[in-house]
Amino acid sequence: MAHGTTPHFHNTEGLRQIEVGSKEFQCIGALPPFDHPHIYLDMGKDSEIVCPYCSTHYVFNSRLDEGTSNPLSAVYQADAA
Repeated sequence: MAHGTTPHFHNTEGLRQIEVGSKEFQCIGALPPFDHPHIYLDMGKDSEIVCPYCSTHYVFNSRLDEGTSNPLSAVYQADAA
């Protein structure tokens, strides 16, 4: 299934916190095959959120482009099949 415009992020590196440029995204946990269910997270008016599956702490950073992260390695790009 295509991801459309919803960015996906992962925390394969086991980072304490990931800054993201999107307030709405999906967390996949770690890279497949060690991922958890890909769940939609929405910060709403808040500037941070914790994934209920993997406890990754995501923090919104308005200086980042939509769909990017710090570190950039946390952006998940599904292989084109």
